[in-house]
Amino acid sequence: MRKKRWYDYLWIWSILYFTLGFFNILFAWLGLIDFFLPLLFALFGGNKFFCNRLCGRGQLFAQLGGKWKCSRGKSAPKWLLSPVFRYGFLAFFMMMFCNMLFQTYLVGAGAASLREAVQLFWSFRVPWDWAYSAGTVPPWAAQFSFGLYGLMLTSLLLGLVLMVLYRPRTWCAVCPMGAMTQSVCKLRCRGGECKAQGKTLGQDTAVCD
Repeated sequence: MRKKRWYDYLWIWSILYFTLGFFNILFAWLGLIDFFLPLLFALFGGNKFFCNRLCGRGQLFAQLGGKWKCSRGKSAPKWLLSPVFRYGFLAFFMMMFCNMLFQTYLVGAGAASLREAVQLFWSFRVPWDWAYSAGTVPPWAAQFSFGLYGLMLTSLLLGLVLMVLYRPRTWCAVCPMGAMTQSVCKLRCRGGECKAQGKTLGQDTAVCD
């Protein structure tokens, strides 16, 4: 058995992030760490070390689904693991992210009012007013917090559903950040001539050294 390292406990960070955001929405800004770090590793390291070792959410799914037996452990359907779905979902996610930024801009420009709610599954607005005190930060900063927390919470819930239905870390196969870093790795490795690293964390994943 591999000796535990400090980054094997980052699943605790994932729990802490969503707990802090539940009580104070401004902590949602910390979610940007999970956006920028994977890209930095891919851009400058040419690898998916973040996804494979540092992703607290993936570790959380592994804990719940693997160690605590909350997963059926079934193989996901081929269409879910296909590149078409993976990159299609990435495109959809980026559109939703850009829409979130646009809403933040509208609030900052005074063209829209702050909505103290998080949007789940890109459709359902859930009131979240207890987590923010008016005037603490500029309205646009608060709007960004609500938007980002909604995206993060939606991906968490989707990952939990996939964890229960299939293998613990099935979310990793469709994760938008994983698809983005994979694309960066392929570009950096000159058209995708990356070294295959075998099965990583329960999914077939090609990564760059």
